[in-house]
Amino acid sequence: MIENSFYNMCKEYIKKEEFKEEIKEFMKPFIKIILQEINPYIYLSVLLVFISFFLLLGIFFMLVRTKFYFKDC
Repeated sequence: MIENSFYNMCKEYIKKEEFKEEIKEFMKPFIKIILQEINPYIYLSVLLVFISFFLLLGIFFMLVRTKFYFKDC
């Protein structure tokens, strides 16, 4: 009975908007640090995606160009 009451009290406290705001404020520094550490890797991955896109685009144009050269064969 006591365990059930404690569980219900915790559940009600977690549902309050005040608790949610406290958790958000508590987690902000951690999220900021994580984003600062991951930021260079995000830029690197975006750069690699663009390089890959342009390489595939070049290959596509080369295939289209060679197809027009050998159109009569």
